[in-house]
Amino acid sequence: MAERAALEELVKLQGERVRGLKQQKASAELIEEEVAKLLKLKAQLGPDESKQKFVLKTPKGTRDYSPRQMAVREKVFDVIIRCFKRHGAEVIDTPVFELKETLTGKYGEDSKLIYDLKDQGGELLSLRYDLTVPFARYLAMNKLNNIKRYHIAKVYRRDNPAMTRGRYREFYQCDFDIAGNFDPMIPDAECLKIMCEILSSLQIGNFLVKVNDRRILDGMFAICGVPDSKFRTICSSVDKLDKVSWEEVKNEMVGEKGLAPEVADRIGDYVQQHGGVSLVEQLLQDPKLSQNKQALEGLRGLKLLFEYLTLFGIDDKISFDLSLARGLDYYTGVIYEAVLLQSPAQAGEEPLGVGSVAAGGRYDGLVGMFDPKGRKVPCVGLSIGVERIFSIVEQRLEALEKVRTTETQVLVASAQKKLLEERLKLVSELWDAGIKAELLYRKNPKLLNQLQYCEEAGIPLVAIIGEQELKDGVIKLRSVTSREEVDIRREDLVEEIKRRTGQTETFNFFDGYFIDHWQKWPGTTPFSYKALGA
Repeated sequence: MAERAALEELVKLQGERVRGLKQQKASAELIEEEVAKLLKLKAQLGPDESKQKFVLKTPKGTRDYSPRQMAVREKVFDVIIRCFKRHGAEVIDTPVFELKETLTGKYGEDSKLIYDLKDQGGELLSLRYDLTVPFARYLAMNKLNNIKRYHIAKVYRRDNPAMTRGRYREFYQCDFDIAGNFDPMIPDAECLKIMCEILSSLQIGNFLVKVNDRRILDGMFAICGVPDSKFRTICSSVDKLDKVSWEEVKNEMVGEKGLAPEVADRIGDYVQQHGGVSLVEQLLQDPKLSQNKQALEGLRGLKLLFEYLTLFGIDDKISFDLSLARGLDYYTGVIYEAVLLQSPAQAGEEPLGVGSVAAGGRYDGLVGMFDPKGRKVPCVGLSIGVERIFSIVEQRLEALEKVRTTETQVLVASAQKKLLEERLKLVSELWDAGIKAELLYRKNPKLLNQLQYCEEAGIPLVAIIGEQELKDGVIKLRSVTSREEVDIRREDLVEEIKRRTGQTETFNFFDGYFIDHWQKWPGTTPFSYKALGA
């Protein structure tokens, strides 16, 4: 501290000398020389950490969520979880960080986006990049041969965030996976069914699910002349076709990845095709592709998949798209990705994809990477892109003045002073009976203020205690919206509140202010209890 004080004094004196020379209009050379001395002293002094301004912000690529935003998120999660449970899934959880070697080599070119942590007690750790690799590690560790599971948790990616488009460094994934040795394409079809159910229930707009198969891609690359060593990196380039033009993709493959131009052109003839089961049948007749064993297996699998999708009633939502590649290295079979569509600018144009909101596929070899004996457990799964969905819903909610952020069913209020003890006793009775209740934290609140609080918070009922009500053994129950009041015997109050709120207890957020405005959104309809599985 003494040394710093001495340096600060020297800086002060040198500063005064520079100012004095400037006032005296000394020569530029002399002033420059003394300024250099001042700068040198300041460099020795360094910044004063105690005086540095603290920047109050969240880290880049992360954000806080207000009660209003969390109300939306919780209800969206509720829709997703209900669907997962409806299909018989169990829930698991895994650590937020894994051994670095667990994650290394599983994500192809995206491995550079893994967050590495400092050495902790001799272990090199990384934050989880997704929920799929930890799931595979979990299966191998516990020697499980089959499970149907879901997992909703945060994952981390050292990416360049684009937060307005739902792209973060910390974000939630909602995964559903089926592990086990089953007959072909039945679990795969159910995953696609689940994806369509959730996106339809959320009513965020029209969507299309693109489907392909890694075996078809690998067979296509082989017959086009792509070296084996370049399969995965060329896959990564092809996967960008939904964002950039074919010419840009070709330039990347040729200019950056060293692929021969004629090979790239042969790939382009295939990857620019998309359609339904008719395209699958057309490619089964392709003289070159049908001669490749891998591609033939993939095409036959897709044909069977489309049969099941037709039985599930979702084939009109599915498109066989040869440009879909999914960059992750662990996929081995069917891959799929759901994109939101915007309406065509002119009649006759194709709808345009405006962003991926769900994806997944088959990864039969991943568990074997962790098993000491190389034991394979076939797996297929999907992940819902909830951050993208949240961004869409939040943008639509910006115009709303009110969104319920609590589930409070009744406010316990008083009509006169000195009734705090009675309010406390009654609210405790309601809590013990499972009623969601509140009271204002004032000894003698005005009745008008209590009713106004209910209006602002969207609380549907008020249980009013008054001196006369106490004598008569009743509670005055008031509907906030209709302002109707009725006297209820105290012993019947719990049942009456349950009767009045039971139909909307779970989904009151959507049934209140939210659903009124949801109906006004273009191209959407409100949630239905049937769709939610209630």
